[in-house]
Amino acid sequence: MNRICDLFGIKYPIIQGGMVWCSGWRLASAVSNAGGLGLIGAGSMHPEVLREHIRKCSEATDKPFGVNIPLMYPQIDEIMKIVVEEKVKVVFTSAGNPKAWTSYLKQNGIKVAHVVSSAKFAEKCEAAGVDAIVAEGFEAGGHNGREETTTLCLIPSVRKATSLPLISAGGIATGAAMLAVMALGAEGVQMGTCFALTKESSAHDNFKELCLSLNEGDTKLLLKKLAPVRLVKGKFFSQVEEAEARGASVEEMRELLGKGRAKKGIFEGNLDEGELEIGQVASLIHELKPVAEVVKEVIDEFNACKQVVSAF
Repeated sequence: MNRICDLFGIKYPIIQGGMVWCSGWRLASAVSNAGGLGLIGAGSMHPEVLREHIRKCSEATDKPFGVNIPLMYPQIDEIMKIVVEEKVKVVFTSAGNPKAWTSYLKQNGIKVAHVVSSAKFAEKCEAAGVDAIVAEGFEAGGHNGREETTTLCLIPSVRKATSLPLISAGGIATGAAMLAVMALGAEGVQMGTCFALTKESSAHDNFKELCLSLNEGDTKLLLKKLAPVRLVKGKFFSQVEEAEARGASVEEMRELLGKGRAKKGIFEGNLDEGELEIGQVASLIHELKPVAEVVKEVIDEFNACKQVVSAF
């Protein structure tokens, strides 16, 4: 039996990444209803907005779902209080020390997974008491590890470092990729980009259409002085790249970024001034589909590829 399915009570070991400005209750509930684990992305929500999304998700699905919480969130105390009050069963944490909140969440009956980009941090997660680990390669969209370790290198390293249930993330949008990382030691996958580019995603249509037209090489990791992030190569990307090339200070970079850049690009559809976060695997996705169709295609391809490989 699959440990990820057992841990979260789901049919398929497919997790939807809790992405900012994409992952509201509609997307999370659709993924859960399709047999995976949907995650509401708390990183772009005020506390009471998160509460509303949790309640709407509970109405839209009777299947398990969770919340993704970046631990650097400024209102983290209030966010954690809300997930407990609303009886959320699963929390994925990232961007911070898992020791800070894992015990609190588990004491309140919540399953906890933490996102890492190295084997070293996977070991720290195990020491902190998390229930599962998400190992994310630098192909992923959004914020990333500084090491630039690819998923195919990261998964075997993390598998050696911990015996905890392991979820692979970064560059996964197909059943073939799912089979590949499971052959390397993962027991499930977290997919962000392919769910960001679905009909149920709350991302703006302008953003979706742009991402569906991307080719390999149309994204790049930037902002290593602050927090590394993978962006689409566009007007704002060029501004950031130019500033980095001339050695702009951290303060100048912060001023350039300002506030709300990701919201402006992803949620409001301003493709010139917004921060456009998406993974490399967008280059393999060229059609906007409903979540249920995406999940079915991934599972069907996974099973077909498994039969092909077993024939060798």
